[in-house]
Amino acid sequence: EEGEWVPHSTAKGVFVKPLITKKEFGEDSPSILLVKIPKDAVVPEHIHEESEDILYILSGHAKMFVEETGEFEIKKGMLIRVPRRMKHSIYDVTEDLLVYDVFSPGTI
Repeated sequence: EEGEWVPHSTAKGVFVKPLITKKEFGEDSPSILLVKIPKDAVVPEHIHEESEDILYILSGHAKMFVEETGEFEIKKGMLIRVPRRMKHSIYDVTEDLLVYDVFSPGTI
């Protein structure tokens, strides 16, 4: 496995592992990360001004809120698209989540 798990910049207890970054692959590249969200952790409500956020749930179970969609359960095998400038959050994590997370255009 390449890359290091590093603490998420705003979500306490959450870790990210960058797989593809603009820094490494150029300004036109998406950013692709693995995200570990442990049971009972929260990703607070936030927005991405310039990027869509596409999440593929590799494992785990939680609830997610996306502006204009509302609250829904997320679990293994789900693909979620969050348009740019839409508020979203992840909470009520009942089973550790592992997420393959793509930002387009890239954020890091």
